[in-house]
Amino acid sequence: MTAIDPGTPLIGAVRDNQRLDEAALDAWFRTHVADPAQPLVLGQFNRGVSNPTYSITAGDQRWVLRKKPPGTLLASAHQVDREFRVMSALGQVGFPVPRMRAFCDDASVVGTAFYVMDFLEGRIFRNARLPGLPPAERAAIYDNLNATLAQLHQVDHAAIGLADYGRPGNYFQRQIDRWIKQYRGAETEAIPAMERLMAELPARLEQLAQGSDEVSIAHGDYRLENVMFHPTEPRIIAVLDWELSTLGHPLADIAYGCILYHSNSESWGTLGGIDLAASGIPDESAYVAAYCRRTGRTSIPGFNVYLAFSMFRLASIGQGVFKRNLIGIGNAPASADNSHTKHLAATACAILDR
Repeated sequence: MTAIDPGTPLIGAVRDNQRLDEAALDAWFRTHVADPAQPLVLGQFNRGVSNPTYSITAGDQRWVLRKKPPGTLLASAHQVDREFRVMSALGQVGFPVPRMRAFCDDASVVGTAFYVMDFLEGRIFRNARLPGLPPAERAAIYDNLNATLAQLHQVDHAAIGLADYGRPGNYFQRQIDRWIKQYRGAETEAIPAMERLMAELPARLEQLAQGSDEVSIAHGDYRLENVMFHPTEPRIIAVLDWELSTLGHPLADIAYGCILYHSNSESWGTLGGIDLAASGIPDESAYVAAYCRRTGRTSIPGFNVYLAFSMFRLASIGQGVFKRNLIGIGNAPASADNSHTKHLAATACAILDR
């Protein structure tokens, strides 16, 4: 297996700090996935993932390998075993995910646990504003993004073997505790807005939970950049990046997707700076209303609290990315001065007040 640059914008040479034992991987792959006549060629996806993700090519055959990053990891982070499990289960009922091939928890192969899945040809839109597309196609893309999320939340998780995929109930309280712990574990400086969120969100979320404690499969990072569309149709063929998925509350996913309306981050995604009405992209209220129609709701009381929580969680994730980059083992883009984390926290506070 030779690491080369396959010559596409999304795939490059394997980074020096994330090289793999290619001989060990070759032997494992040919035993557990496939044994093609051609040599295996290894490349690496160059953005958009917190878990290092590689392409494996043999002639005209292609696969994707996704693994935990190197180094000491935050608790409950980068769980590629859960990604493999949930996508394997969802594939059984026709939900759009890649075909899973094999999982390996033997760290002696490439240094961490990893899995291999099929490579799919399609479109991933890195820019949430969808430049260059006509308004009708933008509208159709966002409508399918919305419909696919509603479809996920209506999957019977017990029927596909995921009854124990998470602890049902009390989702937001468990999540806020988790992300406070994650943030503290990666903290590099005092951020007043984060301190306020950690002080106020638990009680606000607990108050909302008294009226609603639904359980569904929650993706945890559902947004435009984490799905793949058909090469020519406005139709999702794969939902990707399931490392944060669990049994959770469906409203966490719809609120998280609406961060795009409030983010100013070009690397993470933003809908700022455009005329939404002219673009064809629905505004926040229309997007939420479409989800409500598809899931049998009339409205989402306390949506600002769910949205503030989602921004706090993303800020906590961003803090972890910043810390990993700071110590030289990062794989995802982050601001050099941690301004992205600070902006998200400040915006979450403003949303909490509205």
